[in-house]
Amino acid sequence: MDKVKNRGWSVTFAGLGINLALGILYTWSIFKQEIKESVMAGDGRFNWDIASLNDPYAVCCLMFTFAMVVAGRIQDKFSPRFTAVIGGILTGAGLMVISQSNALSAWILGFGVLTGLGLGFGYASATPPAIKWFPSSKTGMIAGIVVAGFGLASVYIAPLSNYLIDTFGLSQSMLIFGVAFLFVVCTLSMFLVNPPAGYVPEGAKPLNPKAAVQPATQRDYEPLQMLRTGTFAKLWFMYFVGAGAALIIIGGVAGMAKQSMGELAWIVVALMAVGNAGGRIAAGIISDKIGRTKTLLIMMNFQAVVIFSLLFIGADQAILLATAATLIGFNYGTNLSLFPSVTKDYFGLKNFGINYGLVFSAWGMGGFIFPRVSQMIIAQTGTPETAYILSSVLLVASGLMAMSTKAPKSVPADLPFVENFKQKVAMAKTQPVDVYLGSRYI
Repeated sequence: MDKVKNRGWSVTFAGLGINLALGILYTWSIFKQEIKESVMAGDGRFNWDIASLNDPYAVCCLMFTFAMVVAGRIQDKFSPRFTAVIGGILTGAGLMVISQSNALSAWILGFGVLTGLGLGFGYASATPPAIKWFPSSKTGMIAGIVVAGFGLASVYIAPLSNYLIDTFGLSQSMLIFGVAFLFVVCTLSMFLVNPPAGYVPEGAKPLNPKAAVQPATQRDYEPLQMLRTGTFAKLWFMYFVGAGAALIIIGGVAGMAKQSMGELAWIVVALMAVGNAGGRIAAGIISDKIGRTKTLLIMMNFQAVVIFSLLFIGADQAILLATAATLIGFNYGTNLSLFPSVTKDYFGLKNFGINYGLVFSAWGMGGFIFPRVSQMIIAQTGTPETAYILSSVLLVASGLMAMSTKAPKSVPADLPFVENFKQKVAMAKTQPVDVYLGSRYI
């Protein structure tokens, strides 16, 4: 076999760039604050119920998840480039829709459904092709670099959003973002390519049984096989809690910071983004050294402590709030590199796109349920303290669960209906097919 040019780093940085555009999700708190001020002022621009402020964001997280499963299969079967183009078109279209209307239904359709689907298709296309170009010893690091773009995006989108909103208003700002991200994502998608079949990454080494981290299985699990393992259930629950608890803070941090920092509240959003990106890279590198589940144990408990500390931080304590937001972003970011890495380690690379899409459904459910329940608690009690306490307890439980999470010992046998289907497909491939033409068979 001729030597194949390694495109690993160009694919990695293209994926990083795509995620830098798609990370507009984490700037929702700035858009939400603008909408909330309009609702509270009663100026007629946004006639929303206060309990519905997080609904477009929650629906976006849910659609993001759904798209990840579908896009994961498309990416596995066809091309990450094709998948990314779909993501760019949907994201741009969604932002353009909300630029034309202030109605809640339009924002749920545009930001929630269309942009959510676009984010899922774009995000699903970036990580799988990148990690396929590198040996297993670098899985965590490469996954961390690619997804860091999604977390880091708010560093420039947050101040840019404030500038555009002040200059052009919220609706025109969404139109500008929509056109820009459509162009950027579709352009960078041209650099996404999978390695050829049989490609062996440079530096790949045989398994070392004494290594702290190594592919936990050499078997490639089918999606239905993975779903039937206890390992999948544990990973799903931990991801659900780890992501959902942090997304409560991420979705409302601008409003929290505005009470003490005024128009400079975007700085806290940007600091959280720096922490978010740093956590993805740091956790990827650390988990390559000490193992995924040990890293999860540390990060889940650390996140519980930081969120619980918010009970004692006043809205006027800007420095403490900024520090807590940065640490929450850091711990949240660890999830986005640890879970794709452990999915690849435990369930193989062949079906990684759809398998991680199924694991990632926990992120979407967490992003849908936690912020919605939190907003309901705030609407009823006037304070998020109960939500913080519940989140902290669930994070500690997830950390304990990480201690018992291991790779499956064996691949579950196919369910009877799946086995029958496979047999029929195999028989169809070996038997001649009669073609009917008028009154003749040939």
